[in-house]
Amino acid sequence: MQFQKILVPVAAVVLVVAAYLQFSWSGVAMALGLIVMWILLHFTRMLQVMKRAANRPIGTVASAVMLNAKLKPGVTLLHVVAMTKALGALQSAKDAQPELYRWTDASESHVTCTFQGGKLQHWELFRPAPAAS
Repeated sequence: MQFQKILVPVAAVVLVVAAYLQFSWSGVAMALGLIVMWILLHFTRMLQVMKRAANRPIGTVASAVMLNAKLKPGVTLLHVVAMTKALGALQSAKDAQPELYRWTDASESHVTCTFQGGKLQHWELFRPAPAAS
């Protein structure tokens, strides 16, 4: 179970109640203002990531090897999109779990990432064999 889905709303309620007990209604207004500002900061970050990704072809990355080196288990899909500055090419069925996305570079190397519930679980780098001369 994802504790973040429960912990964040509970923390917001605790903050509002503590603000009310300490400062009355002016404290509630301040706490709600802080919560709204926090939500707006996250929303703005998401929009900036999507705006940058909209300017690149789907499933491309500058270097698949560098992406492979930067990935860590548990990061969100939004974080990976921010690193690659491009949306991944969906490899699995739409709305099916786990989700598989692929990013390919100019040398046809690619990284295939597996996301379960929006969090990175596994990734695999594929590098084509060098051309024989």
